[in-house]
Amino acid sequence: MAITSSNIDANEIGIVDEEQVVRTKAAIISETVAQDMAEFYAALADSTRLRLLHCLSIAELCVCDLSAAAGISQSTVSHHLRMLRNLRLVKHRRSGRLVYYSLDDQHIKDLLEQGLEHLLEGGRR
Repeated sequence: MAITSSNIDANEIGIVDEEQVVRTKAAIISETVAQDMAEFYAALADSTRLRLLHCLSIAELCVCDLSAAAGISQSTVSHHLRMLRNLRLVKHRRSGRLVYYSLDDQHIKDLLEQGLEHLLEGGRR
């Protein structure tokens, strides 16, 4: 429902620019999309998963190689990869008995690089 003078008193809720509010309300994402985004960013809010994603931004790796590179047990790596696969942050391919993991697409690598660049600018870390 569009916001109009007839159904909302702008002064009552403190609206300064009713036209901007109407335009913003028409473009806002749905609750379902917001929930999906929250899950996506929650996955990135874990330092172990970020380290695994960073490893995969460098090379395609199997669980044992990821485990060795990140210094994390294979069972922990597998647990985190399962979540990352479900959220389509990583993909896998089989080669014989081994399963190799890589980032799902360039967007994931870009997100990681931008986050790291943001933290490193200004000497934060």
